[in-house]
Amino acid sequence: MPRIPYVPLDLAEPADLVQAIRARRGGTLLNLDRMLLHSPALARGWNVFLRAVRNELGLDPKLRELAMCVVAVLNGAEYEFMHHAPEFVRAGGNDGQVQAMRDPDTATRDSALFDATERAVIALTVEMTRQVRVHDATFAEVRRQLSEQHTVELVGVVSVYNMVSRFLVALDVEPE
Repeated sequence: MPRIPYVPLDLAEPADLVQAIRARRGGTLLNLDRMLLHSPALARGWNVFLRAVRNELGLDPKLRELAMCVVAVLNGAEYEFMHHAPEFVRAGGNDGQVQAMRDPDTATRDSALFDATERAVIALTVEMTRQVRVHDATFAEVRRQLSEQHTVELVGVVSVYNMVSRFLVALDVEPE
């Protein structure tokens, strides 16, 4: 059970916000949305910001979803993992990689399942999530693999999805 009850699925107000969230979600409200809508101002900002992170960055969607999934595993946010693992596969990942992400430390070294760029993304994600600071060697490897823009976007994705997972876990938001 969530720590605060969800707003009703048939919530209609504030109409512009509820319609915008439903449009982004393909017509429905997820449990995350139903929690966020307790604060329309938070829900509005979240919807705009997360839409940009999910749809407007130049970072390869596969790398974006990889980082999101690793954050979810590290923070115990099964809701987040459940929503993003299928997106990772749709972006070109595979089921073996999804299973391997459940152990990010091992995945960081698994050159059979993850290429050098993916391993660098995992390493950066692990360090940012666990200790905030990133080792120079880890950052240098990310920079060898990604442009400045994509590096900044990756750091942004990891930061944002740490926020998302902390929100989900603290409020015990349940998978649909």
